[in-house]
Amino acid sequence: MSNNEERLQKVIAQSGVTSRRKAEKLIEDGKVKVNGKTVKTLGTKVTQDDKVEVDGLPLEKEQPVYYVLYKPRGVISSLKDDKGRKVITDLMHGLKERVYPVGRLDYDTSGIMLLTNDGDFAQMLMHPSHEVDKVYVAKIEGIPSKEAVKALRKGVKSEGEELKAVHVKILSTDEQKKTTIMQIVLHQGKNRQVRRMFEAVNHPVMKLKREQYGLLTLQGMQPGDYRELTPHEVKQLRNQSKRT
Repeated sequence: MSNNEERLQKVIAQSGVTSRRKAEKLIEDGKVKVNGKTVKTLGTKVTQDDKVEVDGLPLEKEQPVYYVLYKPRGVISSLKDDKGRKVITDLMHGLKERVYPVGRLDYDTSGIMLLTNDGDFAQMLMHPSHEVDKVYVAKIEGIPSKEAVKALRKGVKSEGEELKAVHVKILSTDEQKKTTIMQIVLHQGKNRQVRRMFEAVNHPVMKLKREQYGLLTLQGMQPGDYRELTPHEVKQLRNQSKRT
């Protein structure tokens, strides 16, 4: 952060503590101090010379970092697991910064994930209004009818939520084994969304992989690999999520 003034909630989000929305709630709840004084006014401006505390802890001014990870199946996409299963940060050795996943992938789903300590950036990517494409390839039971494919595009109801795909395409079918490989593109990021959508049209998912997130792909990566995003890739993602 430069000597320029920045909004307090933005500074908190950029430090990696939480998203901007949650930072606003922390401010309103009186859990943020600036130079020893509790601040409850949203939009309060601070500079890098101000001492900010959140829940009694000084705000660490970490440099923002951005990683892409190829999550294997059988790994939890969170930072800890009460059942002792392997989590994504177990795959990322020697990181100095505290990074958090941008959204999640199921335990049995493989594919591309982003991790960052920039809460603002994460919030921006996850919000469906910003229309960041998330491209999945699913192997499903059965061969879906045209009506089933149309329903996935139009939107299906599951557990009281409407789940909708931006694009759906059959890539291949196996008449003997009665299975289909399909590509599905989402902007939403609901819990177990792809699996729930296919269950709603009676074609359960057998295998699922997220192959693309925005402009990022898994090209050149193996399961368990991770790398830092280039500044250009970060800029592209920012630009893509500001289209609307």
